[in-house]
Amino acid sequence: MKLAVPLLPLPEQHCIATILDQADALRAKRREALAQLDSLTQSIFIEMFGDLYGPGQHKQFFNVFNYCQNLEFFSQNPDHSDGATSEPLTKRLFKARLQVIAELDRLTVDGSKVEERAAVYGDQLTAEQLRGELAGTLHQTVAAMNMDNFVERPQRKSVERLAKLDAWNTLDADSHAELNERVAGLPTALVDDDEDAKRFDLAVLRTQLAVLQALPDFAALKGRIQAIASALEDQMSIPAIKAQMVLIQSVAGEEWWENVTVILLESARKKLRALVKLIEKGKKNIVYTDFADELGIDATIELPGASTGMNLAKFKDKARQFLRDHESHLSLQRLRRNQPLTTSDLAELERMLVEAGGSPEVIKLATEQNHGLGIFIRSLVGLDRETAKQAFSQFVVGTTATASQLEFIDLIVQYLTENGTMDAARLYESPFTDISQQGPEAVFPVAKVTELVQVLDDIRERARA
Repeated sequence: MKLAVPLLPLPEQHCIATILDQADALRAKRREALAQLDSLTQSIFIEMFGDLYGPGQHKQFFNVFNYCQNLEFFSQNPDHSDGATSEPLTKRLFKARLQVIAELDRLTVDGSKVEERAAVYGDQLTAEQLRGELAGTLHQTVAAMNMDNFVERPQRKSVERLAKLDAWNTLDADSHAELNERVAGLPTALVDDDEDAKRFDLAVLRTQLAVLQALPDFAALKGRIQAIASALEDQMSIPAIKAQMVLIQSVAGEEWWENVTVILLESARKKLRALVKLIEKGKKNIVYTDFADELGIDATIELPGASTGMNLAKFKDKARQFLRDHESHLSLQRLRRNQPLTTSDLAELERMLVEAGGSPEVIKLATEQNHGLGIFIRSLVGLDRETAKQAFSQFVVGTTATASQLEFIDLIVQYLTENGTMDAARLYESPFTDISQQGPEAVFPVAKVTELVQVLDDIRERARA
């Protein structure tokens, strides 16, 4: 058999030969460098510790210490089990969506009606539409799988069948098993890079399952989503979060969760998923877990120092409402207007927190976490807007401030009005970096930035006193 091999033009052959020669020279230099490095390492060791056994004398014996009878244990060739590994987030999302579809289909077959309480904060969905959206998302995921990928090739038959939209109209038990066992973990070109949003999706999907199946873990899932909503509520200065504040405050409360439906949860998920990544870094301490609990024998254990009262998050909500109802109180007005606080003012403010339902332990914890009782209460009621504007008037009044400088100061005033105090590090985060990614130094002269930080520190110290 004769095989014709085309020859490249001579100039291209010379170019290829030059490149190969250069690559070969680089490999030779690399081998030489590694040899020198080995020699250097040995020289440094001898310089630091000396030649331990003399020139040419090497260690011949090693002492092995047998602690806890490890040698005896492993010499018996005991049975072992592979450690459990957590499934990837994308795979867990796939399976959770599939479970919700299965539950919706089951209720349809049983003749049960999925409660569809009106979604006050957005368009109304039906259970059928929700099922269609979930199936559509999974169909797009499967359709984006690459059959040339060696990982997916063994499951080609399953993927090709489920890449057709009609296959999702009715999913029997075999289809569910096929999707869970063969398709769920396969790579796909449909990628969502927002990790925080995906984890929030998973939390909502599991809550929907808890509602559909009446599972006992509903309370824990509800608390997790409320914690996320409370963290978003503290970021009202961000326009995107402020636009959804009515919904956020409802989800963080209790009334919204009374007879909550999968439709309401889905509506909230769509509106809040993209906002989770905006939670302030210091507050993004929400932990997502995926453990199966094993119940043992009941036992009563006394924990010293444990309290059955309300936690700090619930106390903050209750105290915030109480203080708003008593905002005309003289000590509270002095705090909001950034006026010096006396000892009697602090005592009166603490009394108000006790009257709001706070235990001494919760109040002490809040004071310690916020580095001062006044700072904690200021975080609940905010700083008076006119007071905040007056504190930064030197940067605006009687000056030729630019539009960016005016917007920057207005954002600070808005933040203080909502949160009471502000750490200077926030100036280098969104929404301030939306004006300039380089931070305040790109908006103001360096001297002005120093003055601006000093004003923020003074406002905080005045509340601490």
